Amino acid sequence: MGTEPPAPGDKNHYSLAEHTFSAPNLEPALYIVATPIGNLGDITVRALETLAAASVIACEDTRVTATLTHRFSLKTPLIAYHEHNADKQRPKILETLAGGKAVALVSDAGTPLVSDPGFRLVRDVVAEGYKVIPIPGASAPLAGLVASGLPSDTILFAGFLPPKNGPKTRRLEELGQVPATLIFFESPHRTAATLKLMREALGPDREAVVARELTKRFETFERGTLAELAERFEDRQVKGEIVVLVGPPKARPEADAGDLDALLRAALAAMPVSGAAKTVARATGLDRNALYKRALELKADDG
Repeated sequence: MGTEPPAPGDKNHYSLAEHTFSAPNLEPALYIVATPIGNLGDITVRALETLAAASVIACEDTRVTATLTHRFSLKTPLIAYHEHNADKQRPKILETLAGGKAVALVSDAGTPLVSDPGFRLVRDVVAEGYKVIPIPGASAPLAGLVASGLPSDTILFAGFLPPKNGPKTRRLEELGQVPATLIFFESPHRTAATLKLMREALGPDREAVVARELTKRFETFERGTLAELAERFEDRQVKGEIVVLVGPPKARPEADAGDLDALLRAALAAMPVSGAAKTVARATGLDRNALYKRALELKADDG
């Protein structure tokens, strides 16, 4: 860790707790630097050293990152790098690396490449033979997970769900029987509607947590079943950054062929084939496509 005071005119320095430190030189590489998700005090010393010593910081929004650099007296130049200008900026970043310099990549908050397009840059940097070095730190999915009380031995981060109900429901049904705690990002104005769809697609008794404004002043955790959370958030005005976590499905006893046929026939008596397959899939945890095929066979036999 750099602890020597900076030399006059030295730009590779940062301030922390009213003290100024020199940052050690960096080897040429692309550094993936995690930044705070809310509380700026969550920055790591290694992240500050990296940002101070890099030749340039590539960031989603220079205005957002400027708040961080100003707080810690970082003088490193900022350039915008996001999905709308990536094709234009990527060659410039590769050129900087070719010149033997270090480039730091940050997102607006948290760990870059988590639900953002930075992986394309990493892929191109690796293809060109340059090093990629992670500088770990804050991550909203992990912050929400460790405080949720949900099982953390197996997790699946699913990012943002599709905004429209049809594709969103299909995606939830695909994930419904994955034996893992599911982690989603969601926008505040869609949170209530998403919880309702989760209740229908994943089951009302599934344990879940809505984490809001993690590490910030108004951080909250709402815990309960999906049915309880859907009711609690109905008609509520939600603000801030949202992480929704859903516990893994409960293990269900296996049904034999006779039981499945009986379940399908009972469902077919009240609904069409697609609805019967969906209902039995939800009840048994079995593949909906296989149940749909069997339901067609039963309907033909009984016809």
